[in-house]
Amino acid sequence: MSRVRNKDSIPEMKLRRLVHGLGYRYRLHVGKLPGKPDLVFPGRRSVIFMHGCFWHRHPGCKLARLPKSKLDFWVEKLEGNKQRDITHQKQLWELGWRVLVIWECEMDDLETVSLRVKEFLDTEQVNSNEIS
Repeated sequence: MSRVRNKDSIPEMKLRRLVHGLGYRYRLHVGKLPGKPDLVFPGRRSVIFMHGCFWHRHPGCKLARLPKSKLDFWVEKLEGNKQRDITHQKQLWELGWRVLVIWECEMDDLETVSLRVKEFLDTEQVNSNEIS
């Protein structure tokens, strides 16, 4: 597990290149926000998380399978990750931020991801729970 990257993974780098190529500028891993989102768009009050399907338990994805050994450890760990993600997303929403999650397996179809990102970032914010 020591070789598992939490930043600058291949899917995250692909997403960064895609978003930059679309003309959007962002900040990386802002520690003051819950969950340290991968891409932060302060002017748009929007964040994007790049989730690995295994680590974040992508529902219905073949990459989210459980390991065959130490099931008690892995189920607890991976479900903890999933619950923490939900908590962070809720906290961000309560602070007036919009959240988009891109899954690792979705990066195989860059055209669809590109459309989702553009639609997400070009849509006006509808959450009025802004806290100064």
